[in-house]
Amino acid sequence: MAEREIGLSEIAKYARALHCPTRWRIIEFLAHSPAATSEIASRLKRRGRGIGRPNLYYHLSALQDAGIIEVAEYREQGGGAPEKVWRLAIDKITLKLREGR
Repeated sequence: MAEREIGLSEIAKYARALHCPTRWRIIEFLAHSPAATSEIASRLKRRGRGIGRPNLYYHLSALQDAGIIEVAEYREQGGGAPEKVWRLAIDKITLKLREGR
């Protein structure tokens, strides 16, 4: 997995993506192994953080837009649209406080 070094100009993107406890739970789940959207929803529900499908997609999208998670593969479901399987895209973020060094 990759490590990403960010400067002060990029920190806002990560702060927006990581401000929510639900997103930290998603990261925690994916730290162990990739998981399908439905599996993430089930785990959140078991942890007392059940959320609707549109809200879950909103959180997944925010983490994906920040480059923290990515789609690992698509799983075929019985006749429906394939389901996304998510994984961490990076395992470490380093904040560089001084530019140019």
